[in-house]
Amino acid sequence: MTQTEPRLTSLSHGGGCGCKIAPGVLSGILRGTAALPIPEALLVGIETADDAAVYRLNDRQALVATTDFFMPIVDDPGHFGQIAATNAISDVYAMGGQPIMALALVGMPINTLSVDTIGRILEGGATACRAAGIPIAGGHTIDSVEPIYGLVALGLLDPAHLKRNADARPGDLLVLGKPLGVGLMSAALKKGALTAEGYDRMIATTTRLNTPGPDLAALPGVHAMTDVTGFGLAGHALEMARGAGLSLQLDWDAIPALPGVLDLARAGHVTGASGRNWASYGAEVALPEGFAPEARALLTDPQTSGGLLVACAPETLPEVMAIFARHGFAEAAVIGQAMAGGAAPLVIR
Repeated sequence: MTQTEPRLTSLSHGGGCGCKIAPGVLSGILRGTAALPIPEALLVGIETADDAAVYRLNDRQALVATTDFFMPIVDDPGHFGQIAATNAISDVYAMGGQPIMALALVGMPINTLSVDTIGRILEGGATACRAAGIPIAGGHTIDSVEPIYGLVALGLLDPAHLKRNADARPGDLLVLGKPLGVGLMSAALKKGALTAEGYDRMIATTTRLNTPGPDLAALPGVHAMTDVTGFGLAGHALEMARGAGLSLQLDWDAIPALPGVLDLARAGHVTGASGRNWASYGAEVALPEGFAPEARALLTDPQTSGGLLVACAPETLPEVMAIFARHGFAEAAVIGQAMAGGAAPLVIR
């Protein structure tokens, strides 16, 4: 990036998955759309706000299709592209699929950013795709006021291994694959308050592909999966609870967090998306008495390229944790349980 160019984050009104439309607003928008005929081969559509659409090709194969794009969450062009691409590809993994190819979605202010900077963003995306073993087979570009980058990600899975976000069962244990706090870190970064060590941690977690997904999906005892992104842990846990008609109970002390993020929240480094998330779904969350404001900020913190949230039978837990460990997710943790009833769809203990 040349000295005359602005910081990437200064060009965006919101960064990463914090750009997402608030859940309450989004549901209102979707309620106004006309219902379309649903073909029998469409195994997953928009019904439960799942991570990707899934279309059966034959008895052994189904196509997984998803798209994700956003504005810069960091100023380094290569990191921005890599994070955005990792985030998009992870939706395929969250369904239990194996990525096969991607298409790039590129919107750039061509009179503001240099060709070199834009090229580095695209190369960052290509780095993530190479790590996933897939090509970028095409895409589309526009001249945009704000920088936007992401992917259409396509994958394949055996329909027998499809994992929806809505199929948790009573008694299932809940496992979270990555620690929380990316949104808080991004808010601190924008204000120059994130340390170099914190930045390195942020990049490490946001560029780590959720590769355990297909192996987890192959386990009969894994009943549901999703990835935690822009609506925060509470929002995506609520989608899982609503879809299954259950109450999810989370043990706050067991939820992993990136080092220092609660201190960032106490210092006021909270994204606007966190507040919008709580305004949209807070009435469905039962909090313990005296629950700290910084803890609620972490619960609703938008996660860019966040971890898998897995609902599994208790007897399957050792295999689930072994798969996470084998793929390098040492911080994966059991954070709660699905119950047949409760004070609310989501209960924090």
